[in-house]
Amino acid sequence: METEVINNSQESSNPATNTAEEKNSLAIIAYLTIIGLIVAFVMNNEKKEPFASYHIRQSLGLGITGLALGFANIIPILGWIVSILGMFVLLYMWIVGLMNAIRGKQEPMPILGKKYEEWFKSI
Repeated sequence: METEVINNSQESSNPATNTAEEKNSLAIIAYLTIIGLIVAFVMNNEKKEPFASYHIRQSLGLGITGLALGFANIIPILGWIVSILGMFVLLYMWIVGLMNAIRGKQEPMPILGKKYEEWFKSI
């Protein structure tokens, strides 16, 4: 019984596996609400994994774009239409970004992904 516990602890302490899982986890967490974005940003701040940083930038861009669409919603009729259509576009971009993080791909989201790379390159 004791040998099983020792073997399990040796398998889970492989640093290469833990690092890869951690950077993927941070990238995925970044897309899960604003709290997830903050948690991923803080956890990534000390190690600065490029993959996680990339998806944190993409997620931050989505959040700021969503905030801008919320302000557009204040404008009667035209603002409402732009806001509703924009939210559907944001939903599509969010799904693509999350799927890229899950699959381990570092690709920009459609439409504004490359702009997010430029705007938030210091993160």
